[in-house]
Amino acid sequence: MEPLFAEICRRYGLGELECSPVPLTGGFMHKMYALSAARGRYALKLLNPHVMRRATAMANYRTAERLETLLEEHRLPILPALEFGGRKMQELDGCFFYLFDWYGGTALKGGEVTPEHCRKIGRVLARIHAVDRKEAPFEREKMHIDWESLAGALRRENEELYRLLQENRGILELSERNGNRAAERMPPLLAVCHRDMDCKNVLWRGGEFRIIDLECLGYWHPFLELYETALCWAGYEECRLEPELLCAFVASYAEAGGELPADWELLYDADCGRLEWLEYNLRRALGVDCGADEREIGAGEVRATIAHAAYYHRMKSIILDCLLRYSQ
Repeated sequence: MEPLFAEICRRYGLGELECSPVPLTGGFMHKMYALSAARGRYALKLLNPHVMRRATAMANYRTAERLETLLEEHRLPILPALEFGGRKMQELDGCFFYLFDWYGGTALKGGEVTPEHCRKIGRVLARIHAVDRKEAPFEREKMHIDWESLAGALRRENEELYRLLQENRGILELSERNGNRAAERMPPLLAVCHRDMDCKNVLWRGGEFRIIDLECLGYWHPFLELYETALCWAGYEECRLEPELLCAFVASYAEAGGELPADWELLYDADCGRLEWLEYNLRRALGVDCGADEREIGAGEVRATIAHAAYYHRMKSIILDCLLRYSQ
């Protein structure tokens, strides 16, 4: 990899590579490195080659890049990819990547999020959704996850994950059914959405912050993104939900002009994207469509995602009581 990093620095005018690149933590799909070169410090994101082989990958990235530029024009606090030759995505020796100026901030960890953090992110999410909104049908492909086939493969390859999946099959299959039905009932509304604006994708430096990981930008339902993002900032990722944080997030979103949904339970059911992430990581854990080095990452994400799904099921009444009380 070292020759690749040196060639990137040379070809894109970053200056001589001053030391070995440092791997950065936090990326579950792509690989991140800190580059120290003669002309400054940069972040390098090497895109997952298995993801890049997908038929829709390039079109999705082009859409995200266009929307990233739109957010820049609206002066939103993002960390955009650098452009070289009029392009953000670069390719060298078959490797696709993005380069970023270094931003010396840190992502908040569990227990560090305060109501003020939630208010700031709630306000900026409302601004993102206001950049471009349109009345249009919300279309999401129905999930058809072959749980039986995955369980059979796990039984042969990984007894621990097999037992974990089987113990939670009922919850997972119920969530899939309810999620498919809820998607069909969502009101016709789309807006520019980040689609992964949880704590790991916001870097803080004092009271300032920058939003990163913009490759997921696209048109999505703003109600669903509001709901999912508010849960993440309120402690859902750590299975330690704090209603005070949840309400602070939603209140600030509304105060900044964001529209609130009329049916929170519909959103509870519609929030099932974790199932597709689970399916993807089950396949990774089995060594399907991924490198050998990703199998353990996939297994870890399977454990975490199933824990989140079980916690979400248990917390339904608490989540809805908080949101319904606030919205009334």
